[in-house]
Amino acid sequence: MDKFRRSWQLFQTSLVVMGRDKRLLVFPILTTIFTVLVAVLFLMPVAFQRTGFAYGTVDHWKAVGNSVYTLDHAGHAGSGSWQYGVRGVRPLATAYFAVMYFVSMFCATFCNVAFYQQILTALSGQPVSISEGIRFACSKWKPILMWTLFAGLVGFIIKSLEERSGLIGQWILKLLGTAWSIACVFVIPVIITDAEASNPFVVLKKSALTLKKTWGESLIGYAGVSFGGAVIMFLSLIWLGCGIALSVALHLYWLIAVVVLAWLVAVVLWSYIMSVASQIFRCALFLYASQGTLPPPYTEDMAALAWKTKKA
Repeated sequence: MDKFRRSWQLFQTSLVVMGRDKRLLVFPILTTIFTVLVAVLFLMPVAFQRTGFAYGTVDHWKAVGNSVYTLDHAGHAGSGSWQYGVRGVRPLATAYFAVMYFVSMFCATFCNVAFYQQILTALSGQPVSISEGIRFACSKWKPILMWTLFAGLVGFIIKSLEERSGLIGQWILKLLGTAWSIACVFVIPVIITDAEASNPFVVLKKSALTLKKTWGESLIGYAGVSFGGAVIMFLSLIWLGCGIALSVALHLYWLIAVVVLAWLVAVVLWSYIMSVASQIFRCALFLYASQGTLPPPYTEDMAALAWKTKKA
């Protein structure tokens, strides 16, 4: 329980770092914008391809679906009743969406490299700069590209095997996917801090070895953060229930919509803040695991009970 308490203190310190350098809040927004733009750029040509029908007609969208999927159709022309079933994705569409997937993953990794580099900059006491983060990520385009291709291929293989396996095989592959995700926890910091980390196998190995140094302790740390977030979410549900009950008691039913809307906005904002603070928390853990020291405003007293670096 003391480790949970210390871990929550570390998370609160991450909130302090975020409050001190509010520009860090911009990077996840940029990641979302780039991801949406990539999706729009790839989906627009598919949705508005020439089919010979007006874009607002059902026939146009049926033709679009037929260009992407192989459809089984059955029915009676006389009654005008037709039913369509998806048999599979066409090979050309599969290749097209695979390219979309890799481009999206590259953009997300690129933005995360810029984001994490500026988190490390903030932890070193220097001012945060969005343009400097992007400039640094541009200098790391080769490791980012190599890691995107490697991680995308591994993820695609695991997902494909999972879809073709039975129940037991799916569970095994889900566990394998979870292990893969855990091993990749420190991939972005390794890409940032290691000048020679262009080989994705080396990047993965260094990420896993860094995690191994604080294996049990880092899990407790993340559990402490998750536990604190769950407590706050539970308290917000109590507030929501009280607000709705009060609105009903006063017969102010329009107030229910206001209370629910306010709760939803608060949950979204808190989730966003939790996400950014968790990334700062992860970078602090990486520095402690790789260098054995914590930058201010973290203290060695916090680390003494929350983490314990294992000797090689």
